[in-house]
Amino acid sequence: MSCSNSKLTKMLLTTFTLMLLGCQPSTESSEGTSKPATGISMGKLLAADETLLQYSQVSPANTLEFPQDHQPHEGYRIEWWYITANLTTQNGEAIGIQWTQFRSALSPPTPPKAQSTDLHNNISPKQSPWATNQMFMAHAALTSKSEHYSAEKFSRSHPQFAQVSANPFAIYLDNWRWQSHNNSPFPASLNVESEQFSYQLSLDSQSPWQLQGEQGFSIKSADGKVASHYYSQPYINVSGTINRNGKTDIVSGQAWLDREWSSQLLTDSQQGWDWFSIRLDEKQTLMMFRLRGEQPQDSFYSARLMQADGSGRNITSASHHNDMSMQPIAWHTSKNSRYPTGWKIDIESENIHITTQALNPNSEMLLSTTYWEGPIKIEGTHSGVGYMELTGY
Repeated sequence: MSCSNSKLTKMLLTTFTLMLLGCQPSTESSEGTSKPATGISMGKLLAADETLLQYSQVSPANTLEFPQDHQPHEGYRIEWWYITANLTTQNGEAIGIQWTQFRSALSPPTPPKAQSTDLHNNISPKQSPWATNQMFMAHAALTSKSEHYSAEKFSRSHPQFAQVSANPFAIYLDNWRWQSHNNSPFPASLNVESEQFSYQLSLDSQSPWQLQGEQGFSIKSADGKVASHYYSQPYINVSGTINRNGKTDIVSGQAWLDREWSSQLLTDSQQGWDWFSIRLDEKQTLMMFRLRGEQPQDSFYSARLMQADGSGRNITSASHHNDMSMQPIAWHTSKNSRYPTGWKIDIESENIHITTQALNPNSEMLLSTTYWEGPIKIEGTHSGVGYMELTGY
């Protein structure tokens, strides 16, 4: 793509603005519908631009603290709260659901200075309750073996429309809402309503938080110059109902929460990522990603093997020729892209040798940012289920 990362970012922000003003293209979609005109690759949105150093910077010196870090970090350029779940209906049908709420700062934090005055109203712009440089975008999806539905919403940050609140903890955008009972994310309900699908889920977890990388400092490049703050909760019990085109099913299973924030998630040469959350067994999970370089040897690999008691081990490799290997073995071609939907994954040091298969290879998210996301199953030295996200294709 010929646009620079800076131009792509501005294009997305223009899309946000148009939607808030009511110039809103249709963004709710299922497989087979046309792709919105603003189909921008998510992988291209998260690299550096000329304003990078004006935002807050990720640092290994920053210590994650809870419940404070469940809240937004508005000085950073991008942030998300991200849930995936592998569920089963009472009839034994496999279902995947995904919900993500993104926060984006439209401009760097403004240093204290004299503000210009709105002469007509004789007030400073900062005094307006509508004034904000914070935007929210939410994505939701429901996937079965034969169906894939996705939808999205946008809003400026405002308590009436989209916000993250502290006590009780809540994340919401319009009628999509994560609502906790206290200042921690669990126990909670997650409710999403869309034209073609909806879900009403109860979520609970008693497991400790998993800090990805080194105590929540997760590097994204071999030189360590690009990183995020990142923590997860892979052990969430789920029960509730889903609805597809008017048909309701009772479901139960396991969910996975990821929290991440940064001002730069990719280097200028990285194209996107291949990310996996995998349940190796009831008490052991694996988070793994590859950030793709322009050449295969330039890709960066990272993983963490996690236990339900909160313990874990980091696995990082600058090259797939070392301890970690990820090789595509099956591809799906859509109208827009070609995605690697089956993989062979090997981690020699952990004796993990598995292959993955998508529940539904036709799970492209045809939204304003295009990517592939859906449930997977694994076979090999371990058997289980998980989720996969592919960006930048």
